Amino acid sequence: MKKLTTMSPAEFAATYKAWIGTVIAVLLILLAPSVMSVYNLGLLSKYLCYAMVAVGIGLAWGQGGMLTLGQGLFFGLGAYVMAIHMKLSDIGPGQVPDFMAQYGITEVPGFWELFRNPVIAVIGVAAVPGAIAALLGLAVFGRGVRGAYFAILSQALVAAFSVLLIGQSKTTGGTNGLNDFKGFFGYDLTDDANKQMIFYICAFLTLAMVLIVWWIRRSFMGDLIIGVRDQENRMKFLGYNPASIKVFAFSLAAMFAGIGGAMFVPVVGIISPSDIGVTPSILMLAGVVIGGRTTLLGPVVGTLLVRFAETQLSEAYPSAWTYIEGLIFILIIAFVPMGLGQFKGLWPWVKEKIGLGGAAAAGAAAGAAEAVAGAGPAAKTTSPTTAKAVNA
Repeated sequence: MKKLTTMSPAEFAATYKAWIGTVIAVLLILLAPSVMSVYNLGLLSKYLCYAMVAVGIGLAWGQGGMLTLGQGLFFGLGAYVMAIHMKLSDIGPGQVPDFMAQYGITEVPGFWELFRNPVIAVIGVAAVPGAIAALLGLAVFGRGVRGAYFAILSQALVAAFSVLLIGQSKTTGGTNGLNDFKGFFGYDLTDDANKQMIFYICAFLTLAMVLIVWWIRRSFMGDLIIGVRDQENRMKFLGYNPASIKVFAFSLAAMFAGIGGAMFVPVVGIISPSDIGVTPSILMLAGVVIGGRTTLLGPVVGTLLVRFAETQLSEAYPSAWTYIEGLIFILIIAFVPMGLGQFKGLWPWVKEKIGLGGAAAAGAAAGAAEAVAGAGPAAKTTSPTTAKAVNA
């Protein structure tokens, strides 16, 4: 990050706002347990697990242009890694889970034993999804697959993963998944104080992910991601490898999803194929669409709204809530295609329509045109980053 003395006024203002926003977020996180019941705090923790996935989707799709319809794959990988560790911690060494014992299995599989170690489990919830995403990205992006083809492929992968989990019921629990957890790294999950601790972990992880994406967006890597999204062939001409840039964004989004899935297990107490299939993956994307995929906080806010609406509607209208939620989604796509983040430009749009600020806008445009004309041949040497800013 740049030093304050080398920042432009606009950069200083953006950094100042980021610091203020971070302080406000921390205060809200610390205040939440004192104003919310344990039940509602648990619901908010669950929503935040999905918000972590949304932050990654905002980076991969909103910034990178990669429509990821299968983030449930990486969410599930992180969740199952955490669930395996928690299940092994509950039953103790030398024992096997009940569902394995029913099949006559006397020893846990090797990949289970790998995640018995808590350090490896913590690393694995991010490393396993990230590594698989990197391998998939190299294979897919290296062959030039993008757009709708990539979206369909990512959705097919999460569907195949769900089928695999159901088919390997002897080692994954099948349709029932893994459940009935007692502790979380030695902490009793039934204790309200520990539930509050898990909420803090979820909240601060979400905040950390938002700050990471904010930093990336302001860095040179953020410029590269946008450049590949908008002008991939031109980026190749400039000597950059679009595949590696896409792999970076895609892998980081997968790691965020894996961490969200890992925290989902102690919060909800179960993980099964129904939590990570095609439909859950689409709902993960819906929050990003509603909040605004190109904004920083839009994916988080949109996800919280979608999940809150889902909870309230399912309680009030058990047989019709899916139709109501679908109708809301359709209306937002039809009238606010860029999500709720689009409303930040509502007042400038109103001023333009009623004629306010027109003279100032015309004067600014004339000044810009005069500056470009006066630049002459020097304008041809504009850097890609500057050119992108002008085009924006």
